[in-house]
Amino acid sequence: MTGAERTMKALWSAWWQRWPRWVAWATMLWAVLYAGFGLACALSGTSLFYRGGGSGTSGLGWAVVAVGALGTLASAAVVLFGPLPPLRVLLWVVCGLAGITAFSLLMDVITLVLGQGVDSRAAAANKALAAVGAVLLAATARSGRLPARTAAVRAPSAAPRRLQLAAWAGTLAFVPYAAMKLVWAAGGTFAGITGEEMLAVSERNGASGIFLTLESWGLDPTALLAVLGVFLLWGLVRPWGQVFPRWTLFLRGRRVPRWLPLAPALLGAATLAPYGVAGVGYLALATVGVVTLRRGDFHSSGDALLVGWIGITAFAVYGIALTIAARSYWLRTRPACPSGVSRQQTGHNTAAMISIDGTRDPA
Repeated sequence: MTGAERTMKALWSAWWQRWPRWVAWATMLWAVLYAGFGLACALSGTSLFYRGGGSGTSGLGWAVVAVGALGTLASAAVVLFGPLPPLRVLLWVVCGLAGITAFSLLMDVITLVLGQGVDSRAAAANKALAAVGAVLLAATARSGRLPARTAAVRAPSAAPRRLQLAAWAGTLAFVPYAAMKLVWAAGGTFAGITGEEMLAVSERNGASGIFLTLESWGLDPTALLAVLGVFLLWGLVRPWGQVFPRWTLFLRGRRVPRWLPLAPALLGAATLAPYGVAGVGYLALATVGVVTLRRGDFHSSGDALLVGWIGITAFAVYGIALTIAARSYWLRTRPACPSGVSRQQTGHNTAAMISIDGTRDPA
């Protein structure tokens, strides 16, 4: 390691060690801005919760003001008095509210990645701000409970076999979905609708040029995203998801920052798991005739139901598997007990450890 690298590492370490203090200030700044954003939208009549036309929902902007106000109060109290237990509880409550507000952010991200516009810019901005706030609020709630910087990090490890079975379930759930999409992209017919009809539907719904170009090449963009999702899922349960591979050149052999896979995993789990589970319940009611499923762009309700079962089941199973895998990754990559603390003192049967500087822990 060169002198410049050591200096940068020392500066980064010194800055990062102070994060329990600055994160409370960052959270307070976010909360004030978020409350102001909600107030401006509420006074201007801008809808922050898109529902079709979105009319009549601008008053819900006051809920955003309330979340921002609670976040300001809690984070300001942490700055003044520290992360006391009652303040932690309040922070977690506000974090949960922000997380609920950020629901379906993943869908907006996917549409933007594919070059399509979101249904409502204000609603999308609200979800993005709420997601940032949820992260800051959680970090503030956990501030003061960080392990010492002398703590060792665990060697890369695989998730238990039963959790890898969940990853297999999440992978296989996408096989029918990807096959259906690729059939349409290749110009075939599925559920009574041809690939040309699906392409026309995409054009009518405002699909971007990138989306339509990939479709013309026989590549469905959502199927490609499903492949990336499966890659993320297996990275969470296998050791290679914790260390950069050889082909990453300057990063090869280095530890993957925990937030890098956990951020998209938590976002995907928080969106797809509830969306899929609720969707399965709705489709079950539609199957037995309790509710009526509109056929939409399909030729019959039965065709729409078939496609719905394939898509929603994939989202539900994958979302649950992603939740399980993310929790496993979180636990397996937590810093171990500080150096000098024995297994008898911690009560944990730890595996081989690697210290912060990359050497093997003698314990």
